[in-house]
Amino acid sequence: MNSTTAGILLMTIGALGASSFYVPLKQVKEWAWESFWLAQGVSAWLIVPMVFALLTVPSGELFPILSEAPRSSYWLTIMFGALWGVGGLTFGLSIRYLGIALGQSISLGLCAAFGTIIPPLVSADQTLSSIIIIGVAICVAGIAVIGYAGALKGKNMSEEERKAAVAEFALKKGLLIAVLAGVMSACFNFGLEAAAPIAEIAKAHGTSDLFLKNPALVLILWGGFVTNAVYCIYLNIKNKSYKDYTSSKGSIFLNNIFFSFLAGFLWFLQFHFLGMGQSKLDPDIAVYGWSILMALNISISNVWGIVLKEWKGAGITTMIVLLIGIALLILSVFVPNF
Repeated sequence: MNSTTAGILLMTIGALGASSFYVPLKQVKEWAWESFWLAQGVSAWLIVPMVFALLTVPSGELFPILSEAPRSSYWLTIMFGALWGVGGLTFGLSIRYLGIALGQSISLGLCAAFGTIIPPLVSADQTLSSIIIIGVAICVAGIAVIGYAGALKGKNMSEEERKAAVAEFALKKGLLIAVLAGVMSACFNFGLEAAAPIAEIAKAHGTSDLFLKNPALVLILWGGFVTNAVYCIYLNIKNKSYKDYTSSKGSIFLNNIFFSFLAGFLWFLQFHFLGMGQSKLDPDIAVYGWSILMALNISISNVWGIVLKEWKGAGITTMIVLLIGIALLILSVFVPNF
């Protein structure tokens, strides 16, 4: 197995986790959206990144690595994390209003395009090759096709069928939120680029090339947690849903914490395996790793959408269009190998 194939397989493992993260959240009972979103955020953005970083850098070296980081890199990484947090927040809302398949497709497609193309354009150390541009273009084309399938779905399904598939389905509102989510979510990759000096310090402290991004993930996700926590706590107060944490029956509380934390763990896996996968890619196409991950996420999330019957009643033509869009996304993943 060559290193590029190994890198893609590693990122596929992460994509399987991330694309599945909303499935456990469907098992949460009685809690408002903001309550379980904050709970999964505690897992995804605070606990799990710290645990993975502590386990994958040499013992006792994580905090020295972070303390030695240049202040500009340190704070830029956190700042981009906070900006990404807006994308992460609206990403959750896009799934709420569009479903797993359509919400992830549009949000992550735009995230793939912006997150892949912009860093090389603003960096003197990277170049944007024609093959990368072609790959991103195919990825965006796949997103457009899947978006069209979503429009067909809305036309072909009755209001009752749409509500049965996605309880709060709202196409126009969901599309606007998904676009904002996609643009802002690209800031995560900008944060990884800003954290390049931190990766170098981690390497100097003896961290394996496979795990050099993990210290930076702690900082990015700290920033993202703050943004999401502020909004969720605001909703908790406004809607008086803070009672979810204290008035739930013991069995309901434990059920919701378990599935929320499981969702957070699954979500985080994409970035752990992104770092591992990119370390295996040829340097000329490593910049494309972000787009590969997003394309894999979208493809797998649409499979979940089919399994969870979000497309039930959409019609054969719509399903054919959807499958064409998925095929384009899969093709975009392998373009750098041609």
